[in-house]
Amino acid sequence: MSKLRISLLVGLALVFPILATPSRAQTQPPVDNTRPKPAAQTAQPPPTASQTPVYRPPLRGAPATRVGGANRGGSDGGLILSVLAPESTGLTHQARPTLYWYASQAVTAPVEFTLNDDHSIKPLVEMKIPASRPGIHALPLNHTLQPEVEYQWVIAAVIDPKQRASDIIASGTIKRVQPSPTLATQLSRANPRALPFLYAQEGFWYDAIGTLSEQIDADPADRHLREQRAALLEQVGLNTAATDDRGANPGRMTE
Repeated sequence: MSKLRISLLVGLALVFPILATPSRAQTQPPVDNTRPKPAAQTAQPPPTASQTPVYRPPLRGAPATRVGGANRGGSDGGLILSVLAPESTGLTHQARPTLYWYASQAVTAPVEFTLNDDHSIKPLVEMKIPASRPGIHALPLNHTLQPEVEYQWVIAAVIDPKQRASDIIASGTIKRVQPSPTLATQLSRANPRALPFLYAQEGFWYDAIGTLSEQIDADPADRHLREQRAALLEQVGLNTAATDDRGANPGRMTE
């Protein structure tokens, strides 16, 4: 065999293996740029012990609708009744929220709850409620609130059934609205301890007080939770209820 033919065969043997071997780039699977990337999972961190929620009214400068009641004589002399409501209409996103009210001392007179709206002649709800101990009381609402309707709720201590003008009355207003998509996302990802902060800063007063009160009921000895609720009460002028809440017996749960 000639030297030229041998050189050609050797050259082909060296070239073909290189051509037959795929490059490293060819062995990698193609990148699918059409596949959606997972969204970043950001969660609202839990508040520190020194933080307190800040309530931001949804409508600044709105007319005051809250009424407080007090009595300085009779068997319930010195009784102060307050609804845990902001001065103007507060918001909730719940169809049947729990309402909260405060009594500065034990109530010996019958107590009545009334719910009204602007479209009804008669009260939507009218019932007697138990109240014996002082402090903050919970009242689960058994009536469905319609969206974007303003309701007035009233707590009345009936001192003399024959003289209803002597009733000690406290009242506030509430409206049900849907949270924004941004807030709804934040709520779904938030630590439970952060919920009252989110609700308060977006103007959802009743949900802020409600979630905070539920946490207090679950852990009555946590003084930080009571401080947070007291701070919210002070921000809307409910100073007597706030002072009492700070000094409440840790073993006494919200009724």
